[in-house]
Amino acid sequence: MTSRERGRYGPQFGPDITFLGVPRCTWSDPSTYADADVVILGAPFDGGTSHRPGTRFGPRYIRQTCYLPSNGSRPSLALRVDGLHGDLTVHDAGDVEMYSGDAERSVRDLQEAVHTVARTGTIPLILGGDHTIAWPDAAGVAQHLGAGRVSMIHFDAHADTGDVTFGSLVGHGQPMRRLIESGAVRGDRFLQLGLRGYWPGPETLAWMAEQGMRSYEMTEIVARGLDECLTEAFQIATDECDGVFLSVDIDVCDPGHAPGTGTPEPGGLTARQLLDAVRRVTYELPVAGIDVVEVSPPYDNADITSALANRVVLESLSGIARRRRDARDGTVWDPRRPLLDGR
Repeated sequence: MTSRERGRYGPQFGPDITFLGVPRCTWSDPSTYADADVVILGAPFDGGTSHRPGTRFGPRYIRQTCYLPSNGSRPSLALRVDGLHGDLTVHDAGDVEMYSGDAERSVRDLQEAVHTVARTGTIPLILGGDHTIAWPDAAGVAQHLGAGRVSMIHFDAHADTGDVTFGSLVGHGQPMRRLIESGAVRGDRFLQLGLRGYWPGPETLAWMAEQGMRSYEMTEIVARGLDECLTEAFQIATDECDGVFLSVDIDVCDPGHAPGTGTPEPGGLTARQLLDAVRRVTYELPVAGIDVVEVSPPYDNADITSALANRVVLESLSGIARRRRDARDGTVWDPRRPLLDGR
């Protein structure tokens, strides 16, 4: 039986819930999300993890970790839009069936699901799962828009440009190399923000330089300011590309803000910086796909990391909704607008 014949799998782990109560759909049947602007897919895979596992439970926790009712509505205070209902229509197709013991099959099936959604003109938003899934996620979007026509905005502590780990070409430290080697994403349209720590080594860094990748390490972000780095990255991302894929590894944040992750690295962004940055990306750029990865609930504390990931998803949806409203109305969102101004 193919993944298409399986259709909507629902959940692999835990109850069959959708993201904060949005309507269900079946990714293999576009008629079930014909009115949707965004379709959420779960990718409960941690078979590419090199250190602490547990991200297979990430989609469930990202979907449910919120103190407000799961009623399919979330009006944004800052953006004055509802990124789940009204200003944007969001459906949830459940989890793509992914067996962590078979990485090759899992990434193949996920790419099929992402491409099926993307080719309808709907934005796929994938909940990970470890960062292995960025390879089939971005490749599925590029399969629709064209190889080399999608740029990448990648928030992460790690470059994820390794070659072979534990004898495998598939893993959460290698998806960005696989994307570039395959031609799905151009190396010179690959923007990374938040890198730090003690990996990768000189050989891998040399390979990255050969591809023309641009990496904004935390030392540069601290020296120049995150906003300035983002503005520069946006100019590169929109040059000769038709869409942008946003990939958010939750470990881009300092472990004090996101402890529940597989490879925590001290000295990262704050939760506030990440949310503001994601809002800018989705408001200012033509985002064609998104994934949020590396949430590992077994290592979390008081759902801190899951709650942050939930808000990353909401900020992304709210930014897209506001971008579309302003394009329709000929207006521009002003972050300095007074809170009591309901526009």
